Amino acid sequence: MDEEYDCIVLGTGLKECILSGMLSVSGKKVLHVDRNKYYGGESASITPLQELFQKFGVKEPDEKEYGRGRDWNVDLVPKFLMANGLLVKLLIHTGVTRYLEFKSVEGSYVYKGGKIYKVPVDQKEALSSDLMGIFEKRRFRNFLIFVQDFQEDDPKTWKDVDPQRMSAYQLYTKFGLDKNTQDFTGHALALYLNDDYINEPAANLIRRIKLYSDSLARYGKSPYLYPLYGLGELPQGFARLSAIYGGTYMLNTPVDEIVFEGSSVIGIKSGGVVAKCKQVFCDPSYVKDRVKKTGQVIRCICLLNHPIPNTRDALSTQIIIPQNQVNRKSDIYVSLVSNTHQVSSQGWFIAMVSTKVETNNPELEIKPGLDLLGSIKQKFVSFSDYYEPIDDGKDSKVFISKSYDATSHFETTCLDVLDIYKRATGEEFDFSKIKLESEEM
Repeated sequence: MDEEYDCIVLGTGLKECILSGMLSVSGKKVLHVDRNKYYGGESASITPLQELFQKFGVKEPDEKEYGRGRDWNVDLVPKFLMANGLLVKLLIHTGVTRYLEFKSVEGSYVYKGGKIYKVPVDQKEALSSDLMGIFEKRRFRNFLIFVQDFQEDDPKTWKDVDPQRMSAYQLYTKFGLDKNTQDFTGHALALYLNDDYINEPAANLIRRIKLYSDSLARYGKSPYLYPLYGLGELPQGFARLSAIYGGTYMLNTPVDEIVFEGSSVIGIKSGGVVAKCKQVFCDPSYVKDRVKKTGQVIRCICLLNHPIPNTRDALSTQIIIPQNQVNRKSDIYVSLVSNTHQVSSQGWFIAMVSTKVETNNPELEIKPGLDLLGSIKQKFVSFSDYYEPIDDGKDSKVFISKSYDATSHFETTCLDVLDIYKRATGEEFDFSKIKLESEEM
């Protein structure tokens, strides 16, 4: 450890592991340190099941009921990967896919008026969906045809739409889409966190819908993927990659101090030893004086012995409850995984309901999601403060990730990683170098 590195990364959460992999592959000498004795940090997977019960102070489970504890891998912050999304591209770029196996998620649903409906993503589904009336179906079908034919580099496909000058709201209005259709389009297809996007250029909305559609086209059942044995496999995959490129991983290593010379970082101190570096990357827990709390997230892990009702007995699925459907400012997210992804005993399911806290009764806030699950055998509720860095890190050379939000997908996670990468290197990450071929997954 008593050496000089280009970069030192603190914490083995997924964001830090992705950055470590990107930096290692680009030729940087990287030291990766975690105070914990396990990989994953806040995004770790808990196994065996007994440890999850112990973590939340609940009486240990009966193996006669829940099966072998070691058959369970429960994510504390479960998230799905868009099959054609940023995280998959980053995994392919860094070569981590060679260490992992993924399986598609079976269903993608949206909540409306107390019920859930399959998210329609093509012309055929638009005409058959129960989400809309007959005239709205035809309008939405025309909207999807436009989006599918749209090519950003070919103005001939724009028709009379200027994607940069026209807002998302104006695009909706052009096709006559009502508020409910706008709701599931913006939140379940484009995966926006709130309605602020409505005044942004229509091009952003179109890109996001095309990402969803392209991801769905890769595997057919839904646009989402999930790794076998849970998300805890991802950090370990990056550890293997880092070793290949000369990176050094050190678990169970306390960080006593981040060392500065003037206003810029020059290293970290652990046990009296200083490891020197040019840049530090870390999660908020390592630099509490350099972050600010901007919110809180509630998550509820639920153990079920049945699929979620009204999802066609899907063994894995995502459900998004748009904010306007439940008179909120933030969406509610529901995810489900099971033995099909090797994360539970046969016949058991792990559901997660999460959202951004808006009131002083957060458990009531997630009730619409919990009500969709049917009978719940055991649930574990947790709260996480949401932190953001107070500056961009360009002067101090300390680059801090944001906390994990309530979403059940990784797109916002990757946007944060790419923003940190740009601030640290001064360059946009070049996705054009990546060949996204299905056989690589």
